[in-house]
Amino acid sequence: MSDEDPGHCRADVWLWRARFFKTRSLAGRFVEEGRIRLTRTGVESRVDKPSRGLRIGDALMFAIGGRVVSVRVLGFGERRGPATEARELYEAVGSE
Repeated sequence: MSDEDPGHCRADVWLWRARFFKTRSLAGRFVEEGRIRLTRTGVESRVDKPSRGLRIGDALMFAIGGRVVSVRVLGFGERRGPATEARELYEAVGSE
């Protein structure tokens, strides 16, 4: 059942694969609470549904564990792998 569009990845799946959350359901709940800001082509919006598609180049900003995380999506991955593999899915971006 892998008919995903290779050009995007669900927000909850990406956050889980990138190891920001221990479970996909925790990532989904975080997204549903509207706690993630997405910037795509200079337009900022909130990610409000776990099924919202992220694209390569999207910038995400959210607060977790008492710190603000600002990252750019570099890849989607095919699984939740080790931290070294997860680190290749994003790059940290400086604060604006």
